[in-house]
Amino acid sequence: MTLAVSILLAAVLGCSALLKARRSEQAASAFATYGIAGLRAQRVALWSLVALELAAAVVLAVRISWAPAAAAVLFAGFAAVTLTALLAGRGGRPCACFGGDTRLGWSSPARAGALAALAAALALGAFPGAPTSYDEWLTVGFLLSLATVGGLALAVLALAREVGVLRLGAGGGRGALEIAHEGPALGEAQPWALVSPRSARTLLRLAVFTSDGCPLCRQVAPAVEHVAGDPVLEVRTFDEALDAVVWREARVPGSPYAVALSVDGVALAKGAFNSLAQLESILATARRREREEIPLAA
Repeated sequence: MTLAVSILLAAVLGCSALLKARRSEQAASAFATYGIAGLRAQRVALWSLVALELAAAVVLAVRISWAPAAAAVLFAGFAAVTLTALLAGRGGRPCACFGGDTRLGWSSPARAGALAALAAALALGAFPGAPTSYDEWLTVGFLLSLATVGGLALAVLALAREVGVLRLGAGGGRGALEIAHEGPALGEAQPWALVSPRSARTLLRLAVFTSDGCPLCRQVAPAVEHVAGDPVLEVRTFDEALDAVVWREARVPGSPYAVALSVDGVALAKGAFNSLAQLESILATARRREREEIPLAA
């Protein structure tokens, strides 16, 4: 039982760290929920937390004697921080608990508190150990089987998500609605678009504006994630509550809304969208205008 609990806690910490690292920009911006402002400070906080969680997962996995107590303190800290943010009225904002997609709710401190209690019980020796090495290996085999089943379940969910992306692409035969007086002025540099540095491979920027209470935003989220997989495209999402200043500067009329920009932050195309096809139409228009140097709408 002791081995099973140690592996469980290590898996939770390891998965949490890897999910944060996978979408680092999104996860870093979520630290604004806890009062950490500035892109540099958010990145330092993110990678420090990722390193801490990975280190805790490793010491738990190799069963160092003080690891359960350290994990209990870490989870208790998570519970205190999330509870403080909730009491400050920040519920519903990104929490970076398991990547940048998770939202802060009452389940956040409850979950962290339960894991802290479990780690504390492990540290106090409340769980019986395996009587023989055979039992330990049997426990490891059982947990690996569970992990395999969980991996297959995730693969099925990922396949279902891709089917959803295909359905989004099949719908909405028209392109995105581009209205000249809405959103940022085309052909002009947008300083807000340069908040995150681009990679050497970036050829185009895409700003996506979403709202927490927007059902359509959740519906098109797979489409946004799909285009974000393009290595030459830098995608940044701006939340109406967390990025209110950017929303005002960009004059966004509502969500979901997208703006395609050059690498220098010049707006090339824009519009409201509700499908993958419409989002891709914004990108196609931007590429065409940039390549052919077609005069932009006033």
